[in-house]
Amino acid sequence: MSEAITPFTLAIDQGALDDLNRRLDHARWPEKETVDDWTQGSPLAKVRALCDHWRHGYDWRRCEARLNGLGQFKTEIDGIDIHFLHVRSPHADALPLLITHGWPGSVIEFMKVIEPLTNPTAHGGRAEDAFHVIAPSLPGYGFSGKPTVAGWGVGKIAGAWIQLMGRLGYDRWVAQGGDWGSAVTTVIGLMRPQGCLAIHVNMPLVHPAPEEIIDPTPQEQAALAALAYYQEKDSGYSKQQSTRPQSVGYGLVDSPIGLAGWIYEKMWAWTDNQGAPEDVLTHDEMLDNIMLYWLPGNGASSARLYWESFGVGASIPLEIPVGVSMFPKEIFRTSRRWAEAKMKNLIHWNELDRGGHFAAWEQPALYVGEVRTCFAKVR
Repeated sequence: MSEAITPFTLAIDQGALDDLNRRLDHARWPEKETVDDWTQGSPLAKVRALCDHWRHGYDWRRCEARLNGLGQFKTEIDGIDIHFLHVRSPHADALPLLITHGWPGSVIEFMKVIEPLTNPTAHGGRAEDAFHVIAPSLPGYGFSGKPTVAGWGVGKIAGAWIQLMGRLGYDRWVAQGGDWGSAVTTVIGLMRPQGCLAIHVNMPLVHPAPEEIIDPTPQEQAALAALAYYQEKDSGYSKQQSTRPQSVGYGLVDSPIGLAGWIYEKMWAWTDNQGAPEDVLTHDEMLDNIMLYWLPGNGASSARLYWESFGVGASIPLEIPVGVSMFPKEIFRTSRRWAEAKMKNLIHWNELDRGGHFAAWEQPALYVGEVRTCFAKVR
């Protein structure tokens, strides 16, 4: 196995874009939902508007050029090609920062924060706030390879990320993540590799013990209510993807409107919006992300991570320095009391007044501030 790191340039064949347009033109649409809200899923009119923009207003080449301009690379780890962004700071002594996305996200989530993280003096920060940013695509996601054998759960991914940081020559670094990125980052913290100074998460995987919920605070009551809502009304996607990812994969890989409707609903459910995902993210931003699922045909391979790892890594005590930023519309929330029971060296805790599950994407300035503040304590 080669340990080479190879520059990667995106150049999607025009035929693939023409095929997408044909599929959009000839889509077979379902009838309208029988309610006037999102309770049955992505509303027909909203998905049609998104897909109309996809067909007639969206420009993939703009996104492609943006990704190519940042610096993309691939390297093979355990038989899988890992795609990653590697953006070095102009400040030579910057701290390497490994950031990991989740589902249904991608490295697109980080487009607004890479420049402030790497070049803080141009964005209201100090030279000592600078990071070198490493943002890999999870196996089976984006332009990383797709596992062909079982076993690529969050533990193996965490080990691969540790290898990646070593290959890049970094012997002092920090890690950050949300969603599956939070799980991978948490496992990195459990492994405590030499060189990893601390971790930060914006979706802490903390499940309170039974005795901790006997007399919950109002904040904890709200967190428990949000969890109950998720389990009852919002977790159908995870039940499907964690039990039968291959079955749902056929539709997600073959139908662009099927994929768009599947992902777009989470843009509504998980962002801090006033009723529509467009309150927070533009159609172009959402479609950039969707394209990183459509072009590589990742509907099944990305879903398979749920089959591999759903529920893994929660509530295991962490000894490494940990920072937590709680955004109010996060799926899973916790209290400081619950967090401190599992995170034995909690170096940063903050509860934000706005933002949701896609913290870097929705509230880039707040996200950058949280990352800077947390990791300033271990530089």
